[in-house]
Amino acid sequence: MGRHDSQKELFSYQVDLDRRVRADHPLRAVRREVDFSFVRTEVAHCYGYNGNESVDPVVILKLMFLLFFDDVKSERELLRTVPERLDYLWFLGYGLDDALPDHSVLSKARSRWGRDVFERLFVRTVGQCVQAGLVDGQKLHMDGSLIEANASRGSVVRSSPELIAQLKRAYGVEERKMEGHTSAPYYEPINASLCSTTDPDTACVRQNKNGPQGETRPRYKHHRAVDDQCGVITAVVTTPGDVAEPSQALRLVKQHAQNVGCSPTTVVADCQYGSVETYRTLQENGLETHIAPLPGRVKERGIFPRSHFAYDQQQDVYTCPAGQLLYPRRFDQRRQASEYVTRAGVCRRCPLAAQCTRGKQGRTLMRHHRQELIDRAIAQGLSSEAFASRNRRRHLMEGSFADAANQHHFKRARWRRIWRQQIQDWLIAACQNIRLFLRRGDRGRPAGAGVVPPPGGRALALFIFYLLPQPLD
Repeated sequence: MGRHDSQKELFSYQVDLDRRVRADHPLRAVRREVDFSFVRTEVAHCYGYNGNESVDPVVILKLMFLLFFDDVKSERELLRTVPERLDYLWFLGYGLDDALPDHSVLSKARSRWGRDVFERLFVRTVGQCVQAGLVDGQKLHMDGSLIEANASRGSVVRSSPELIAQLKRAYGVEERKMEGHTSAPYYEPINASLCSTTDPDTACVRQNKNGPQGETRPRYKHHRAVDDQCGVITAVVTTPGDVAEPSQALRLVKQHAQNVGCSPTTVVADCQYGSVETYRTLQENGLETHIAPLPGRVKERGIFPRSHFAYDQQQDVYTCPAGQLLYPRRFDQRRQASEYVTRAGVCRRCPLAAQCTRGKQGRTLMRHHRQELIDRAIAQGLSSEAFASRNRRRHLMEGSFADAANQHHFKRARWRRIWRQQIQDWLIAACQNIRLFLRRGDRGRPAGAGVVPPPGGRALALFIFYLLPQPLD
């Protein structure tokens, strides 16, 4: 029976970290495939020529990568853990006796570098997946998810919308430059009388109507677009929690086209995107919409549906199943729609009235601006191909969110202010894309097949999607 002598060695000449890290360690694949050195060129303008030398930007980026790759609780915890982890030391390029940076280096680097470098990191992961043949680029799934802000309910103050607007200006809240509903003159922000003094960029909204999540809390909203082929995240947008998901649909489409190198032909989404404005906008851009119509849109059960009314574009009238004409009565500026009704008393005398309307004043039809596009979008959303696309979305889109929440600290903000939340979202999306690449990259199509990769090429898209549930083919 042997006995181990735990005496401390005075000198250690035979310690080789490369031999200590196992051959199939995930960080070996990351270090082999990912070139983190691009960051030196990206942030060179942030450093001077005099004074103390900084920590290598490559090391800083790797530390931020590890923070989300292994979902470490905090930056302090990460720097406390690094000396105890031989794999972390090997990945960072440190030796056993090297001095490690302080945790404050990470927050200082984020403030110095800004957010653009992290967006480029995410874009490079998309380009890497494109080159590996993991992105088809034609069919795009999109959805949004609320993120708990790093602020408590106790930090929320209530006042008039005017005073809250002044308070946000005093805190330097970024101006909203979102496309869609937020730019409309009739748009009213949710809970405009509430503001968090801890993180004023957030919006106080509810996640669900019932239960603990039904409480009004400061939240952000993460909007995401996922490619249909393998689930690669191709576009990410971060907004306050009260920004409607449909308002960011076209923005996600444009970002996808820029990052991937080709425009999608089909958009898949749930019924939250089934608004008139979203239908019209996507159809005007030549996109096929596999979007479920809003449940409230089907109000014609038991009566003649809208399709039974023939529209004459030249005379601008509808003809009902009984042969009567419906004329335009007024135009709703807010809804961008015209209201069509029959002459007074016509519906009351009609023998088909019971099958046509339940209103006392007769049947009324609303025709929106570019109604033909809306009708085409609804028809596409009710097709068998759309049902198949939405069935695939259940595991592809929702699985992407679930993986981010389970593996990468997705559902709660680590930092405060929206520009830091954007950094978090880009890092998490980059991590998921790289894990997907490491898992499925060898089974992708040949490089260059399908879509054209964006500039920036083969550098950093090999990052993190290692544990994402594999989408069904």
